[in-house]
Amino acid sequence: MKKVYVGKTKNVYELDNGNYMLEFKDDVTGENGVFDPGANTVGLSIEGIGKSNLKMSVHFFEILKAAGIKTHYVSADLEKGTMEVLPAKVFGQGLEVICRLKATGSFVRRYGDYIEDGADLPAYVETTFKNDAKGDPLVTEDGLVVLGVMTHEQYAAIREMTQKIAGVVADELARHGMELWDIKFEFGYSGDEVILIDEIASGNMRVYKDGSIVDPMDLGKFLFV
Repeated sequence: MKKVYVGKTKNVYELDNGNYMLEFKDDVTGENGVFDPGANTVGLSIEGIGKSNLKMSVHFFEILKAAGIKTHYVSADLEKGTMEVLPAKVFGQGLEVICRLKATGSFVRRYGDYIEDGADLPAYVETTFKNDAKGDPLVTEDGLVVLGVMTHEQYAAIREMTQKIAGVVADELARHGMELWDIKFEFGYSGDEVILIDEIASGNMRVYKDGSIVDPMDLGKFLFV
């Protein structure tokens, strides 16, 4: 295997069959030792969170597969903490897509003059460029098109998939007494088809249970009881 990318929470290797392997690490994003799925820096390490996130990702990818939603997931080795995925090109130099069901975090920091923390949102979708140095700047649909990152049609597909996948995740969490507040996705394209890439795990979502935010390490415990 050839290592092709070292990320904040995962390493990426190229396989001989043309696919890629993701190696999940025990690092999560945050600031000053506090977990924050919207942060663009590694804030802390939690022992075992890598394999927990892999198990969670496989769980949700299998649910999406059954629902007919295409992703890059092929297979996983839970013991080794690795997942084999299909090759896919990212949009631009990397794009994050956030679906917000509740106002919180950076959304309230930006728009707190107009909305209170915890207020309901109608599966609000926003996109940010992956750029640590610039703080992952927000970009609009028109901006993405003008900059040549994607077409209006591709954006529409991503927006629809984002809301649909967030709904699937929210429903599954609700079955276990949890409430999804927001979640971050990444998409790529294989040929002309837009597919979900990266992971669906605790490090990418903000979840509440009984009025309190769920610690990333505890999310798997609640989900797999």
